[in-house]
Amino acid sequence: MDEETRRNWEIIAMPPGAEWSGRARYAAAMYFCQRGEMAPEVLEIYRICSRLDAEDPVSVLRRWHVGAEWIERLEAFRQSG
Repeated sequence: MDEETRRNWEIIAMPPGAEWSGRARYAAAMYFCQRGEMAPEVLEIYRICSRLDAEDPVSVLRRWHVGAEWIERLEAFRQSG
């Protein structure tokens, strides 16, 4: 994995709550969507959550039953650390 990809994984895996974290996660989500690694409907959830730093986009994805494949990839990254 190249450095840019690794950095975007780190950003998108940030826990909710930190100031500007929602916008940072959305920027990383745009990176993955542009590469074809994230579905547009998943990106839309990250966009909606981008101004809500305390909102966890993964929780929203689960509630709306969207992006199961993305959630699996994100959880695998978090576990591999």
